[in-house]
Amino acid sequence: MGIMESMDIGSHALKCHGIRLDIHAKNIANIDTPNYVRKIPILNATDENSFRAVLGQMKNDVFGTGTLPYLTGGVTFNGVVEDPTMGDKIYRPGHPDADANGYIRSSNVNAMVDMADAVLAQRAYEANLAVINITKSMATKAVDIGR
Repeated sequence: MGIMESMDIGSHALKCHGIRLDIHAKNIANIDTPNYVRKIPILNATDENSFRAVLGQMKNDVFGTGTLPYLTGGVTFNGVVEDPTMGDKIYRPGHPDADANGYIRSSNVNAMVDMADAVLAQRAYEANLAVINITKSMATKAVDIGR
């Protein structure tokens, strides 16, 4: 994997985890909004490389011919799904969103779950930012060696 590929993977991950963090922040902001349905971001790996497959490829390439296998990777954002759990029914007959019986549905956002997910997204963002900074440092060192 070259320097530009690792920068590309890092930049895609920054974008995906930034979107993920925005979704969790929006969920937390709408915790008291009636009829709001919690959104769950969907992230997928771009390649399904198991450890066993990577070791098998390395056995054939590195030990056989002396070359490192070219592996791609990264993460993609594939949209959001709505949380299927229902919020509590609250009796508020004068509310504009009330049904015929006078009930509204509270938000199904759990603040603890979304805060934990937001912290995970923040840490993933920071880790990918560190990957980009390390890659940039490696590129700078390579240029310095070439002088």
